[in-house]
Amino acid sequence: MRSWWREIVGLVLPVACGGCGSPRTELCEECARVLEAGPRRVRPAPEPAGLPVVHAAAAYENAVRAMLLAHKERGALGLAGALGGALAAAVRAGAGHAGDEGPLLLVPVPSARRATARRGHDPARRIAAAAAAELRRGGTRARVLVALRQRRAVADQAGLGARDRRANLAGALVVADGARRLLDGGGVVLVDDLLTTGSTLAEAARAVGAAGRATAESLRAAVVAASPSAFEINRN
Repeated sequence: MRSWWREIVGLVLPVACGGCGSPRTELCEECARVLEAGPRRVRPAPEPAGLPVVHAAAAYENAVRAMLLAHKERGALGLAGALGGALAAAVRAGAGHAGDEGPLLLVPVPSARRATARRGHDPARRIAAAAAAELRRGGTRARVLVALRQRRAVADQAGLGARDRRANLAGALVVADGARRLLDGGGVVLVDDLLTTGSTLAEAARAVGAAGRATAESLRAAVVAASPSAFEINRN
């Protein structure tokens, strides 16, 4: 109900650019171009064990940071299309086009139940759906597979350092029973809106590997944005 109300409000009330605040547009051309700069491989430091190869579309700063926060926390759901397009580019950079093995399976990292209830939507899942649609328009077979779930409560990650995040998430994710066999239906790409320390994606990769459906070496991951330092480290 809350998500439905937000979408109606977004159609009725005046909007401002989610990146820079320019009036009368949900996303201005200049901010949209920031998302189209071109995806690159990113590596956090320290890099957590088990982290798959990750590609990001943009650095998490300035307009990109504002857009992701507007979508996630303020219900600017109309930004999902542009953010999904950026995620699709990152998926292509890391996984390429699906071949005879099946479609690309975009597996979103799940949000905590309390966070989803508070926001009224699951940001990563919504962006993943937009990314899959964009990939299909470009000729790549792709679909979203909601395979992961939290099997225990975790603390809010905000303010936690890399070590505390790893401890907070250790063993927190599991592949749902009904999704185990579906993971064999194509190439698995873990997707999220943001990479900071890499702990969340490493835990997601561990959970998929524990289900016997992939290894860290065979998995790929893609995000809309990563911390600027993850881009800087990759240059060296």
